[in-house]
Amino acid sequence: MPHLHYINGQFTSGHSAETIPVEDPATREVLAHVPKGTAADVNAAVEAAKAAFERWKRISASEKAEMLHEASRKMRAHAEAIVTLLTREQGKPKPENEEEVVWTYTTFDYYAELGRHLRGRVIPSTEDGVLNFVIKEPYGVCGCIVPWNYPLLLLAWKVAPALAAGNTVVIKPSELTPLTALHLCEIAFDHFPPGVINVVTGDGSTGEALVRHPDVPMIAFTGSLSTGQQIASIAAPMMKKLHFELGGKDAFVIADDADPELAARAVAYAGLINAGQVCTSTERIYVPKPLASHFIENLVDLVSSLRLGNGMDEGTDIGPMIGDPYRQKVVHHIQDAVQRGAQVLTGGRIPTHLKGYFHEPTVLVNVNHTMLVMTEETFGPVLPIMTYESFDEAIQLANDSIYGLGACLYSSDAKKVRRFFEDVKAGTIWINDPLTDNYAGPFGGMKYTGGGRELGEEGLEEFRETKHVHWDIEARPKPWWLPYHQL
Repeated sequence: MPHLHYINGQFTSGHSAETIPVEDPATREVLAHVPKGTAADVNAAVEAAKAAFERWKRISASEKAEMLHEASRKMRAHAEAIVTLLTREQGKPKPENEEEVVWTYTTFDYYAELGRHLRGRVIPSTEDGVLNFVIKEPYGVCGCIVPWNYPLLLLAWKVAPALAAGNTVVIKPSELTPLTALHLCEIAFDHFPPGVINVVTGDGSTGEALVRHPDVPMIAFTGSLSTGQQIASIAAPMMKKLHFELGGKDAFVIADDADPELAARAVAYAGLINAGQVCTSTERIYVPKPLASHFIENLVDLVSSLRLGNGMDEGTDIGPMIGDPYRQKVVHHIQDAVQRGAQVLTGGRIPTHLKGYFHEPTVLVNVNHTMLVMTEETFGPVLPIMTYESFDEAIQLANDSIYGLGACLYSSDAKKVRRFFEDVKAGTIWINDPLTDNYAGPFGGMKYTGGGRELGEEGLEEFRETKHVHWDIEARPKPWWLPYHQL
């Protein structure tokens, strides 16, 4: 496959001789080198997208839908190869990447149909002979800056609704995982008109050039809070539409009626899939004191049995982290917690027998909200457990974060469930079934998480502007027009 930018329907090396190595995080093998995109490369992609937009926005919703479905069909046909490449590039175990690939192509199917379902609405008119209606229009060129933890799923959650809404896109994948996005251009996006989909590889400077470009009125970004704040400060003077999902510090509350064994399995899944590198990973666990010992015993037994390894190997439960800087943050958070009185019950170390960027899944107890592991986003395989006295306290602790992406509760007590989903400030509330998404259910957060929404009707509306049309069909003169002295 070409390891080049994809601009105006063609693969190109662009304007820079500099390249970026792409590693397999499980083996540290260099898989390929991609171009380090420059401002000139971004400009070429934006110009292509801007030119294509004039035609694309006028293509019928049915034609757009068929092209989105065709992209999905092509991904399905190449699913096995995409999973293999994604596993080598990103590191998750193959079963998790198989799920990601399914989500990717079915997201294109979902927005293919939703995009041709509704464009606006007719509203009551102010007087007889006048027609009032609301129409939804695309922004133009959308800059889609995609992270490394779900490089295809989060691409699809942006690109599919953007295209269905009539926008064209310039995609900037993470420099850590650009190969799968380029592969889609080769095998699944080649039927779109040139310029509708563009990919420019590179680092943060490449993404900044995309944000600064005056002909990109919208930026859709998933990533860290600090990067989102930088994007916002650059985009604010140009009044760009910003679509953000900036991470989280999700809480998982175990209620006093929960089955400790089932709750432990739910928590392990919620906190350790993708080695904890999920924006909705459980990063704070609150358990009632009477249940704590039984729950912790079950959780430690389960976590200590999980197998670290290459995501390509059958039987691997947890793959590598994406790189050493991310792993070192996990080490720092654990060290900070231990220094402040926390105890490691299992894990807590970097394994020496594995070559890649692995970290043992870790269970911590005796934690509190003075510790980094309970306040900053860890983004790694760490499960810190804190006890609580009352359900009121549990809700207060769950809300004690600048983030508000998601929150989980394990309980069959309807009164507690209602109290939880009404009082916890988070964009998604999971009850007994953590981290399960729904194509029709909007995904996104509150507070510092950014406020954007992906999936559902809301995910499509994010990529549309609203216009009100007031039309006097009779074109009659109005009695309130000037000049007033003749009234």
